[in-house]
Amino acid sequence: MRVSLLQFAVDDSERPEDRVHRVVRLVEQERASGADLVVLPELWVAGGFDYKHWNEHAEPIAASKTVAALEQVRAGDSAGPEMWLHFGSYVESAPDGVLYNTSVFRGPYGVAAQYRKIHRFGFSEGEATLMGAGEEMATVPSPWGTLGLATCYDLRFPELFRGLLDQGMEHLVLCSAWPERRIEHWRVLLRARAIENQIFVFATNCVGTNGGVTLGGRSAVIDPWGNVVAEAGTGEEVLRVEVDPALVTQTRETLPVLKDRRLR
Repeated sequence: MRVSLLQFAVDDSERPEDRVHRVVRLVEQERASGADLVVLPELWVAGGFDYKHWNEHAEPIAASKTVAALEQVRAGDSAGPEMWLHFGSYVESAPDGVLYNTSVFRGPYGVAAQYRKIHRFGFSEGEATLMGAGEEMATVPSPWGTLGLATCYDLRFPELFRGLLDQGMEHLVLCSAWPERRIEHWRVLLRARAIENQIFVFATNCVGTNGGVTLGGRSAVIDPWGNVVAEAGTGEEVLRVEVDPALVTQTRETLPVLKDRRLR
């Protein structure tokens, strides 16, 4: 399983439309390289902390030109294999006017999923006051096992991942806009989620300064034992990793701790 995590700058100095063009080219490159799964970060068009301008970028997912452009790249032409792509997340405008932080996932054979972020960050501002909360977990069937979807601040709530585990999750795909000042929390929690659920974690973060907040990078792939297979630095980087998904089953058989769960 060849995975590419696209860690790029979501910066106040770059126009969102320019960033979209740049990211479409990055995804094209990963498709050409033979990546099986590509993962983009959270709110990379609008900016995770530039919430004063979220309404300007809000749109229904089905009508998103950005999603459409990336889907065209993902599917490719009939001569080549389709790629599995986590499009990152977007400011979704729902029919009732509510905004959501919604991640989009597409794969071959008509596989499609969307996930509205359940845990909203910001306390008295940002997501917590401007966006609705998602209510449903999301998993995706794949040739490598069931993928669970989560977004950024969700990482702090382990009960979500137990719920995904009960839905069959074997690998976690997580997009994020995690700040630099709390990046050690990110690194510890990624390993914790991998260890406690015996899963692979594929987590993509942003870099750059958005809404005046410096983002921390450190996108990472963690194996079911909690080992850091690969970790990006704090600048723009494409993290390419090849993993054996069978390690999930092997880990659960070698150390069958999940069989001893008593509280659900």
